[in-house]
Amino acid sequence: MTPHHKTKTRAPQRPGARGWVGRGRGEATLLDPASEFRGTTVQVCGLWPWVAGSGTPMIGVPIGRHISTGATLCCDPISWFQRAKLIRNPSVFFLGLTSLGKSTTVRRMATGLAGYGVLPMVLGDLKPDYVDMVTALGGQVIRLGRGRGHLNVLDPGEAKNAARRLREAGCEKQAQEIEADAHGRRLTMVTALLAILRKQAPSDVEESILDQALRVLDQQTTHTPVLADLLTVIQQAPDSVREVAVDRGDFNEYQRITRGLEASLISLSRGGRLGEVFAQPTTNPMRMDRPVVYDVSSVTETEEDLRSAVLLACWSNGFATVNIAQALSDAGLEPRRHYFVIMDELWQALRAGTGMVDRVDSLTRLNRTVGVGTAMITHTISDLRALPTPEDYLKAKGFVERSGMVICGGLPQAEMSDLTPIVGLSQAEQDMLVSWQDPPAWDSRRGEEAEPPGLGKFLVKVGGRPGIPIRVDLTVTERQIHDTNKLWHQQSRLGGQP
Repeated sequence: MTPHHKTKTRAPQRPGARGWVGRGRGEATLLDPASEFRGTTVQVCGLWPWVAGSGTPMIGVPIGRHISTGATLCCDPISWFQRAKLIRNPSVFFLGLTSLGKSTTVRRMATGLAGYGVLPMVLGDLKPDYVDMVTALGGQVIRLGRGRGHLNVLDPGEAKNAARRLREAGCEKQAQEIEADAHGRRLTMVTALLAILRKQAPSDVEESILDQALRVLDQQTTHTPVLADLLTVIQQAPDSVREVAVDRGDFNEYQRITRGLEASLISLSRGGRLGEVFAQPTTNPMRMDRPVVYDVSSVTETEEDLRSAVLLACWSNGFATVNIAQALSDAGLEPRRHYFVIMDELWQALRAGTGMVDRVDSLTRLNRTVGVGTAMITHTISDLRALPTPEDYLKAKGFVERSGMVICGGLPQAEMSDLTPIVGLSQAEQDMLVSWQDPPAWDSRRGEEAEPPGLGKFLVKVGGRPGIPIRVDLTVTERQIHDTNKLWHQQSRLGGQP
């Protein structure tokens, strides 16, 4: 070999992603995924470059883990609006079939927000799902129903006292706004009760008569009026009321115009189909400084009209209390309080009759304050399509469109055509939601049904952004408080068989 001869060295071979390919050479047919750990930038700063940024927000209440990555998702409408600036208004609309965990997820949000100092307000608990949670938080439980409690729809609540305090503090304009808001809400509730009772909205003349009669009632009485007092004013026919009735000076004509209105108010004030709950003074006035839940579980499913009326009354009373609290805070008379208002089973109130969508919309739009998050919960968009008129459906659809975020659980395939134009679901997201609504399989080892495939699984959508699929797992404490089958479990502990 000459000194000038150079040997050619071959580059060493390297195994591929699955090792040395070939028989007997150690090829791996199954690749185990690498373990993933999550930590703060301070904790994992020394692991560079083996780190990756998270794709899920970490601001707000810890809700669950990403189904694909296991990353924690923190999510609630108030934190995403106020701190993260991810949504334009602090509201969330929940959609999903029954028994998949909608109320449980909302309870998780409410409990976490309570830790941030936000007061949960459950305006109508039908099952009840939220009573144990509010009790554990040291809140106020208000029970309504036949023989259980009354809610006077003409009770201004704290409005009079708040207006007096505002005037003493030199805030005349704010005091007038509080009084005007209280008047508008009471008028809205009376007309809503009439619409539920009659299955049609009151006429324009009847609304004008009710409006003027309420003003006369406020001037004449020093005590808190009830519906029977409103009926008395209309029967007495003061000049201001007859003027808006347009009876042309003919008392017989006035009686003809108000005949139907009197008959409806008699039914409401003397224990008719709806009157027993609303005809008496308020049993347990709502407080503004504690978590609160209206327990209406005693109103059965067969009493659809009463359920709808009670829900609407609870929502009205809750929003009124929030407005008063914020007005007093603006004037420096009360500490600033933030609220998380929960409106469950929205569909029941909307289906009560023509015009109910307008009533609900007016209640929510009258909320002029900031610092209040809302959660509306229903089953499907089809619930909204079943409303009496196409106009009502379009208005109710706006509830979803205006929500800061939409959270969907398992939904049927037929729902996708209505939901996708509103929420903007990709085909993969649609397939995921449909798969979550499948029925559970039979577990032969345990001799009972397994968990439904969509239990605790939700897709969080904000605008046109890709959804975040999560799974909500309960802690031991939450399982004890949120046990909706506690009666069956008590029977098991006693040794009984279902």
